[in-house]
Amino acid sequence: MPSSVANEGYKYQSSIGSRNTSSGSPPVVPNVDVDVVDESIAQLQLDTHHAHNQDAVVVSNKLRSAWKVKGSSLSLNTHNRIRNIVEALKIKPNPLKPMIPLSIGDPTIFGNLKAADETMKAVLKSVESGKFNGYAHTQGHEASRVAVAKYSAHQRIDGDIDPNDVVLCSGCSAALEYCILALADRGQNVLVPRPGFCLYHTLTEGLGIEVRYYDLLPELEWRADLKQLESLIDENTAALLINNPSNPCGSVFDKEHLMQLVDICERHYLPIIADEIYEHFVFPGSHHVAVSNLTREVPVLSCGGLTKRFLVPGWRMGWIIVHDQHKRLGNALTGLKNMCGRILGSNTIIQGALPDILTKTPQSYFDGVIDVLHSNAQLAYKLLKQVRGINPIMPNGAMYMMIGVCIERFPEFKDDTHFVQELVNEQSVFCLPGSCFEYPGYVRIVLTVPSTMIEEACVRIAEFCEAHFKKESRALIEHNLLDDAHVDY
Repeated sequence: MPSSVANEGYKYQSSIGSRNTSSGSPPVVPNVDVDVVDESIAQLQLDTHHAHNQDAVVVSNKLRSAWKVKGSSLSLNTHNRIRNIVEALKIKPNPLKPMIPLSIGDPTIFGNLKAADETMKAVLKSVESGKFNGYAHTQGHEASRVAVAKYSAHQRIDGDIDPNDVVLCSGCSAALEYCILALADRGQNVLVPRPGFCLYHTLTEGLGIEVRYYDLLPELEWRADLKQLESLIDENTAALLINNPSNPCGSVFDKEHLMQLVDICERHYLPIIADEIYEHFVFPGSHHVAVSNLTREVPVLSCGGLTKRFLVPGWRMGWIIVHDQHKRLGNALTGLKNMCGRILGSNTIIQGALPDILTKTPQSYFDGVIDVLHSNAQLAYKLLKQVRGINPIMPNGAMYMMIGVCIERFPEFKDDTHFVQELVNEQSVFCLPGSCFEYPGYVRIVLTVPSTMIEEACVRIAEFCEAHFKKESRALIEHNLLDDAHVDY
């Protein structure tokens, strides 16, 4: 029977059962993970405390006379904006046209993009070893953290990341949650991009942490509006969240712009949460720079994972890398590591596979995935750029494209959500409205579908727009010309 490699780190020999038995020999006592022991002791102390105070609780509380179960304020104030908007749509796809869902941010859903053979074999090896069936250290197995530290060396100026600065999480979503909860308290605020991934809001609102949106400018390739961003900062601002490359924009910030963001954080003493899950999804002609590689002064919590680059979102393997050379995070770092104890660590089977996944998956595999995404982006941009009433913005990375909708040219529709609803009903093409990302007037499409589906979807979108596009009347044109010509002296 293989022993679990969960017994890493400090171990001790239990004195329980060490007395001589009837055979005259002490029993064999296995090594025990110190985390498991600490948790057991803490639970025992808690149970004892409850037992001592049980009578007092009964005396001080009135007994219930009926069922009065209530949802917690956290649960009732937690919402997924995408789910809320999509579920409210009244859609009935055209039965004569097969559905093309360009709304799903799961790159595996269509079957054209698959995990590499090396990635799959690494997990099989982990399972067959029998070594990864037990608990790990709450931050993750040491060998797994070492592998992530080496894989992410480009994020540090000196290329040297201590494995103790790596925290393994249940997906990048959990990594983001841990960072937000470690840095922000009720009544504080976090700055997040708009348009931006709706999960940022989902993770904060139920806890009484305010989200303040800084604007990304489409006319500047989705760079941040620096003046507007800085105006949002006050004494209760806990962190700046940077998503680069961006979901939903597909933008990639250059070094100069990142340095501008770093400068703001340095002047206002703000740590950065860097959502860099798409750091390797960059198209030819662009280059991703880790924000942590540009500063020693501003602490950065970088969130990444296997999800997108390795095409395994369901494996739920993410991580946080702490970049804090001057130890400015203080006890927030303790809090971050405490967060890991909430679910006792991430999936240990995938942890066991991490060293092989990160070192043996060939570059040719990654290049092939980027080729598919870039080719689809070029195809969609070429086809949609010709369509009246919409304006696609060519992405430089990630796996999405934002498309502006001049809703005034489609007077039958109230807004971008109504536009999306009727596009599904007439053409069986499902995009996400920009309202899902706090940015009405746009729709987002994914670029992970087979190229034939991208082409067909774009043709249908063009047909839909042409059918509902309304030209300006002569009177309106003349009115606009007169407005343009009017000048106040």
